[in-house]
Amino acid sequence: MISKYREQFNQEFTQEKYQQFKQTLKEKSGIEPAFRLSESPMFLTNDFKNKLIDASESIIDQIKALPSGTLEKAIPENCKVPNDTAQPHFFTIDFGICRSENGEIEPQLIELQAFPSLYAFQKVFEETFCEIYPFLNEIKNKMPHEEFENYMKELIVGNEDSENVILLEIFPEKQKTAIDFALTEKLLGIKTVCLTKVKKKGNKLFYENDGREIQIKRIYNRVIFDELDRIPDLQLEFDFREEADVQWVTHPNWFFKISKFLLPMLKHQFVPKSYFLHEFPDHESLENFVLKPLFSFAGSGVNLNPTKEITDEIEDKENYILQRKVTYEPVFEDINGEFSKAEIRLLYIWRDQDERPILLENLGRMTKAAMVNVDFNKKDAIWIGSSNAFFAD
Repeated sequence: MISKYREQFNQEFTQEKYQQFKQTLKEKSGIEPAFRLSESPMFLTNDFKNKLIDASESIIDQIKALPSGTLEKAIPENCKVPNDTAQPHFFTIDFGICRSENGEIEPQLIELQAFPSLYAFQKVFEETFCEIYPFLNEIKNKMPHEEFENYMKELIVGNEDSENVILLEIFPEKQKTAIDFALTEKLLGIKTVCLTKVKKKGNKLFYENDGREIQIKRIYNRVIFDELDRIPDLQLEFDFREEADVQWVTHPNWFFKISKFLLPMLKHQFVPKSYFLHEFPDHESLENFVLKPLFSFAGSGVNLNPTKEITDEIEDKENYILQRKVTYEPVFEDINGEFSKAEIRLLYIWRDQDERPILLENLGRMTKAAMVNVDFNKKDAIWIGSSNAFFAD
């Protein structure tokens, strides 16, 4: 979308640089990424960035204005965790990059979450792009690495000793996001701990490191709580629903509260109309909507072409939404003259003392398929996978 930088990048791009890029990330993290990395960043205008910010600020305003108790209705009874917080510590918003009816490139909200994404990874990802392609330094994120690190440490480690803070996940070594865990450990000096290794004594939690039993005082939570029920024969000492002397970053309840559950309540020109399935009006046509389960993860269960036969068979209609379809615009030209579509995720943190969240980074996902999921692309496709957006005039 910014021809100057797109042309320069495409001229400088080589497969050797792409391999160097991936090797650098492996050296920085110590492990191979388990997801595909796009060969290219996304170049977007500052005007487009202003549209993203305008939509995000409006969404934040609308969330803050909701009547007390509205969001609590989103938490399934069997998933409620004690000691909730007044606001989430993380806030991420996904927008598709689309073309409006009048021909302008504009964002359209896809979904939002109060769950940590690849914060540590994306900062290193952007910095690595700048190392391999030095001209990108003139348009990189204005936030220095030190400031980013300070924000993350203040939010996650707080006033505790780093050994009393853990990144919590279930079987972390098997997760596609393991590279982010490794970079988070380097950034914050904390350990990644599997939920199966957490010990509970009274209402205190512990983990073991080098033969020592260490109390857990803060949890940087990366566990999708409702997915635990899908793991057979899972043996745990600690149940999230029990009282525990620990601080959550972010509290598990927020995964449900800031989710697709909110979409039918939001209004903005960059927010497609959404309905709960059980409230879908007769005057609307299903063919114009995408069917989404409220609490699926990584796009599972999404139906791009729902029919009345499909929706009639769904018993728990209150746990699904219908979101008006948007058309992703292929605007990112590769070296072969083909174009990729993309989503962009804004990565905010929301500290306890702040009225509003703070934007730290962004995450891009590029595709040439109908869904923004690498699995749906041709095997030899390029300019697909995880990316990062640079903004300029």
